[in-house]
Amino acid sequence: MPFFDAIRLALSTIRTQKLKSAFTLLGVCIGVMFLISVVSIVEGMGRYMEEDLIGKLIAVNTFELRHRPNINIGDVDEATWEEYRKRPRLDITDVAPATAPLPGDTRWYLYSEDMIMVSSSTSGKPRQVRGIAVQGAFFDIKKMGVTRGRLLSEQELDRGEKSVVIGPDAAERLFPGLDPLGRELKMGGVPYRVVGIAESQGKVFGMSFDNFVVASFRSPARRLLNSRPNIVDAVVIQSPNVLAMTENMELVRAAMRGQRQLRPAQKDNFSLQTADSALEFWNKIKGYLVLAGVALPAIGLVVGAIVIMNIMLVAVAERTREIGIRKALGAKRRDILLQFLIEASTLGTVGSAIGVALGIALAQLIAALSPLPASVAPWSIAVGVALGAGVGIISGVYPASRASRLDPIMALRQE
Repeated sequence: MPFFDAIRLALSTIRTQKLKSAFTLLGVCIGVMFLISVVSIVEGMGRYMEEDLIGKLIAVNTFELRHRPNINIGDVDEATWEEYRKRPRLDITDVAPATAPLPGDTRWYLYSEDMIMVSSSTSGKPRQVRGIAVQGAFFDIKKMGVTRGRLLSEQELDRGEKSVVIGPDAAERLFPGLDPLGRELKMGGVPYRVVGIAESQGKVFGMSFDNFVVASFRSPARRLLNSRPNIVDAVVIQSPNVLAMTENMELVRAAMRGQRQLRPAQKDNFSLQTADSALEFWNKIKGYLVLAGVALPAIGLVVGAIVIMNIMLVAVAERTREIGIRKALGAKRRDILLQFLIEASTLGTVGSAIGVALGIALAQLIAALSPLPASVAPWSIAVGVALGAGVGIISGVYPASRASRLDPIMALRQE
């Protein structure tokens, strides 16, 4: 029997024997559905971590100079935390030596941040916002624009003028129903003039990035952010490409070791962190989750294989006379074998196709009803369909082999 004729016969069998076919497809369908949905959630989480969480915290081709890592994903033992606590904080006097060796095509900024209380004449009571004191190319590296007003100029940052750019959430909390531009807010009792409303920075896991106030590091605002006013939380350095970033990291490391007067045998008492280093632990977890997402649905696929094999054995028993007639008319053993293998693989493929559609729908439903994101991986669709076809072929081998070995005379006597 030609290949496509065998497929048409299998599809016709599915249509005419709907209940039996439904039970046949159920195991494969469920296995593939959970494969697609689990992998989609894991892929969505990975993209969320890389593009939204880490991507919003660490800009492209940048690394951060800190006294300890800013993002710790995974277990950090007590000895490591103790070593972090003993490290000297980054001081404003460290910034010039660290950035001096950098080439001219490199941009950088320093900043300190913390949650502080800010008030305005219209807010009624002080509101808690994220205060950020910056110096350098902060707005360029963060690619932060404004919806109204303007950004802080280089001169305002250098002179420490009492001007601020605020986020949309901060604007709503401090100036409800009013235009904040040109109005005053107070931080630590010191008045600042609002010159711009920043574009929305989005949310991560329901946490808004828009409740902030950006001021110059040279302004009095920095005294509210750290116990000592000369402490810097981090210096963020952006390179034109990944290769230059690696070279610049070594330049900064050498400069900081010289600044801290560290001997060759001594470990760094500062941290250089990139987005890749922050994601290192997550990538390991992601690999395990993907393996689990492939392995666990295998249980459903095994059940589906058993069901398909049993259904195909019943089909062989029901079509014994048909097999005898075909053999009497000249059909060879391999023709019978191929016919039943194609039918079994068609059943598996149809089940996996339905499972793919249901898996995508389930992943999107989970993403809509929960904070978990979903991103369908094209490779998981290919794997799902291939698994369905493979399960059909494997489970159909024994029934097909049994059908091909039937004696035509005995088969023709079968009623």
